[in-house]
Amino acid sequence: MREKGMFDMTQFSKRWSDPALVATCDVMDRLFQPMTAADGIAFSIGSPAVEALPVDALREISQDVFRRDGRGIEALAYGTKMGIRDLREIIASELLAPKGVHTSADNILITAGGLETMKLLCDIFLDPGDVILVESPTFVHCVMIFQIFNAVCIPCQMDDDGLVMEDVEAKIQKYHPKMIYTVPTFQNPTGVTLSQDRRQKLAELAAKYDVIVIEDDPYRDIRFQGKDLLPIKTFDEAGKVVLANSFSKIFSPGSRLGYVVAPDDIMEKIAYAKVATNSHSSKISEVLAAEFFKRGYFPDHLKKICAIYRQRCAAMMEALDAYFPEGTKHTHPDGGLFTWAELPGDIDTTELLKETMDKLHISFVAGRGFYVEGGDAGKNCMRISFGAVPPDKIYTGIKRLGDYIKTKL
Repeated sequence: MREKGMFDMTQFSKRWSDPALVATCDVMDRLFQPMTAADGIAFSIGSPAVEALPVDALREISQDVFRRDGRGIEALAYGTKMGIRDLREIIASELLAPKGVHTSADNILITAGGLETMKLLCDIFLDPGDVILVESPTFVHCVMIFQIFNAVCIPCQMDDDGLVMEDVEAKIQKYHPKMIYTVPTFQNPTGVTLSQDRRQKLAELAAKYDVIVIEDDPYRDIRFQGKDLLPIKTFDEAGKVVLANSFSKIFSPGSRLGYVVAPDDIMEKIAYAKVATNSHSSKISEVLAAEFFKRGYFPDHLKKICAIYRQRCAAMMEALDAYFPEGTKHTHPDGGLFTWAELPGDIDTTELLKETMDKLHISFVAGRGFYVEGGDAGKNCMRISFGAVPPDKIYTGIKRLGDYIKTKL
C-alpha cells in the first residue's frame, strides 16, 4: 500500500513549485513511460536497440571478473572520485584520440551517466539567475537540470548546420551567459549536426567572450553515413570547452556510466563536486566497461550497432516519405537515434499525442517541450526515435500514425 503524505507543501523548496520546471519534469516523465499495450509502438523512447546490448560479452566478462579475486574485489570495493584508471586511459586512447582530442587520464572523470556530468557542471559554475545559451530546440532533460539551479535559458537559432553562430554571438553580447550548452552531433531532438566551421567558430567565441561551452556528445560514435567531424574540444586553445559523453548509447544505459573531459582547473572543481555528490561512480560498471574494451569487443560491437541504426533510420526515412501527409518536413540524420518532423497545417502535436496513445497505442514526443521560449514554438513538431523500433514496426507504426494525421488536415 502506498503511503499518503500529509506534508505541508510550503516546506518544499520554491523551485519545485515553478510552473516551468514542473512542465519540463512532466515532459521527462512521459519520455520514459513504457508502451504497455500489446500492439503498442514507442517512437518516444531514446533507448538503444535491444539487439545493440552486449549481453553475451558481458556475461562472459562478468563470470571471468568474479573468478579472479583481484579484479572481482576491485569491482565490489569503494573507488576513487576520478574512476578506475584503466577505463580513463581507454577513453583517452580509444574514444578521444581517434577523434582528435588528445588528453590524459588525469583530465577525465567517470560519472554516473551524462546527466550527472551536467549536474556537476551546474554545481561548480552556476549561481541563481546565471544565463545559459541553449539550442532551439534543445535536450529537455538538461533544461530540467538548469532550471533546478535557477538558471535562465536563452534559446539560439538553429538551421540545417546546427547553431547559427551570428545569433550565438549576438546573444552572448546581449545576455553575457555563463555557459553555452550544445549537442553538436546528431542532436537530440532534431538529429542535426553542427558543421565543422561552426564548431571551430564556437570555440573561438568561447575564448573571445570568456564563456564555457558544454559539448554534450553522446551520439557522436553512432555515425552510419557521412564524414566524421572533429569535436569542438579539438579547437579549444583557451581551455573553455568541457566535453561530456556517455556509455549509454554505445555500451549500456543500465551501466549508468559517462565521462567528462576538462582542463586541470575545471577538473579540480568537478572532482570536489563529485565527492560531495556520491563519492564515485559504480565500480562494477567501470570494471565491466574497462574489460569490454581491453578484450577487444568494442570495434565489432560499434560496427554492429551502427549497422542496426543505419537500417532503422533508412526505414524511418522511407516510411515518413511514403505515409506522412504532403508538406511534412523532416530531418535526414547521418547517425544517432532521432529524426524531427514538422507537420503541415495547424496540428498541435501535444493534443495529437494524447489521441494516438489512446487510439493507436503509438507514442512520440511532442515538440513544444523542447523549446525554452514557450508559446507555440514546436506546436506542430515531433521527435521520432527509430533506435529501439525494428524496421517492420517502423513501417507499421508510421503508416498508422500518418493515416491518422491526415484525418486532422
